[in-house]
Amino acid sequence: MMKRALLFSGQGAQQVGMGQDLASIPDLSGLYHQADALLGYSLSQISFAGPEEKLTTTAVCQPALYVHGYALLSITRSKIPDFQFTATAGLSLGEYTAHAAAGTFDFITGLKLVNERAKLMQEACERTDGGMLTLIGADEATAEAVAREADIDVANFNCPGQIVLSGPKSNLPKATEIAKAKGLRKIIPLNVAGAYHSRLMHSAETALIPHLQAAALLSPKFPVATNFTGKIATDPTLIRDLLAKQVTGSVRWESCIRTLIEQGIDQFVEFGPGTALAGMIKRIDPTKQCLSIGNLEQLEKHLGDLS
Repeated sequence: MMKRALLFSGQGAQQVGMGQDLASIPDLSGLYHQADALLGYSLSQISFAGPEEKLTTTAVCQPALYVHGYALLSITRSKIPDFQFTATAGLSLGEYTAHAAAGTFDFITGLKLVNERAKLMQEACERTDGGMLTLIGADEATAEAVAREADIDVANFNCPGQIVLSGPKSNLPKATEIAKAKGLRKIIPLNVAGAYHSRLMHSAETALIPHLQAAALLSPKFPVATNFTGKIATDPTLIRDLLAKQVTGSVRWESCIRTLIEQGIDQFVEFGPGTALAGMIKRIDPTKQCLSIGNLEQLEKHLGDLS
């Protein structure tokens, strides 16, 4: 029997119009109504119609992606009543959607946590002057050496040959020089509001801890690969700790995927806009299938593969 894992998009995947095709479905419009009421602004309107600069702000795009990913899973379950999966994972923000899918917490609890995380991370961005860059072709040892010598942090170990560094903007030119000196030819500055998954997010991590401690968490019904360790975590106390540490810690996405493959996963399903996670799967293990579902049309196209 085929074993399937669900993957959920992280910040940066957002697209104006996401979820608009789901809004006419009563159960899913209800999710957006709940989100709008809880957040105190029209997340649905910003998701469906923009403006793009509003959707891309940290405080908005994280809740938007959480609700969108959860809605996509909900419509998949309604169209395929016996829809089965055996594990989940999510990139950065997507780890919260993965936990909601696995039953660690309910939709509203997850949305409250995501909203607090998003606001705190945006505040940290506004208080610091951070940036990020991607090293193409770097292995882990080289990326870690560049980060250490430039006094910045490794934000993401995404897949072979794609590692992201994060830290003070003033240190990024030095990081680029060091990377070039080590033989790397492609270094891409990222258009981001701050230094995510770095020490500059420390205030957000600290302030998020009380919210995680107060939230009602259960042991997940399915294994969830966690960003901070790249391993499975099942104990709610440990999960709280790892979700906090994830804010400043490296996202070990490649390790998450390899952990799931070790669990016997044959098929990955990416819920969210775009195909970034599917692209990473191809780099990690091209023998594994990854379906990308970001809207109703794509879901209809893959119904046979998901049944």
